[in-house]
Amino acid sequence: MRIRLIFSLKNKGAYLPFHHQYILAQFLKGLIVKGGQEEFFNYNYFNFSGLKGQTKVSRSGLHYYSSLVTLVVSAPDEPFIDYLLKQVFKTPKIELGNLILSPEYTEKEIEPPLETSNKFVCISPLVLLTPTFDDESGKRFINPDTDEFSDLLYESTLTRMEKSGWYNQEQMESFYKFQVVPDMVYVNKLREQQKKFARIYSVYDMDVKYEVRGYTLPFTLYAASEVQEFVFKCGLGAFTHKGFGMLDLANNMPSQRTEPYKFKREGFVPYRAQGHEPRKNDERADGGESKSVEE
Repeated sequence: MRIRLIFSLKNKGAYLPFHHQYILAQFLKGLIVKGGQEEFFNYNYFNFSGLKGQTKVSRSGLHYYSSLVTLVVSAPDEPFIDYLLKQVFKTPKIELGNLILSPEYTEKEIEPPLETSNKFVCISPLVLLTPTFDDESGKRFINPDTDEFSDLLYESTLTRMEKSGWYNQEQMESFYKFQVVPDMVYVNKLREQQKKFARIYSVYDMDVKYEVRGYTLPFTLYAASEVQEFVFKCGLGAFTHKGFGMLDLANNMPSQRTEPYKFKREGFVPYRAQGHEPRKNDERADGGESKSVEE
């Protein structure tokens, strides 16, 4: 399931670094541990987007100017989602970088139908390699139209699916069909415009900083429906629980497929259920791409 967490921004104009997934990852990990339920401490089958809102770029990073900002969180397990949301709403004042936020309400995305062939876009960068300590291999560039690009994603996906314990051996053996085909028209157009689709990002794991290369590009995935569902809910590639590899269907209209979500918390009434609606001129709580404020 995919949940949109909508926050009110208390200090418009405050900023986050361009690449702030590590800040969000530390925040969510802190909430998970703070809640005290040990069964969730090492839960890695969740995924999340960057923080979405109306932004303006400066040398400092992304300045947020909308009254509302959105974080999309995804996981197949409803108890984990409810546990995480409970911790969020126990924290009335949240500081992320220079932003001061307050949780307002939650929405659930209505799951789109997935075929054995789907075109996806990356909501957050796609990481192929998991580096080890004092190892630079995680920054290695791999051309998207090579077999290695697809093979690395296949290996990491099947490994995670097997470790989850959700699929029997017969199912795992049936998942051998897997191919990632990037949209090279898009990639080549970026190259012609001297724009980047692959950048270096920081990741923190066990208090150790790693640098990895992340790719942001559209692609078509050919795989079994179970595999499609897994990557849509849990992310694709490495460091998915650190906020990388979150996907959405291309040409999807997320603002048209949401419903209010009341997570299981005794006595809790979601903001929207109280009769409140998002402000019409603020950021759409749809998890889509950030809008830019005019100069």
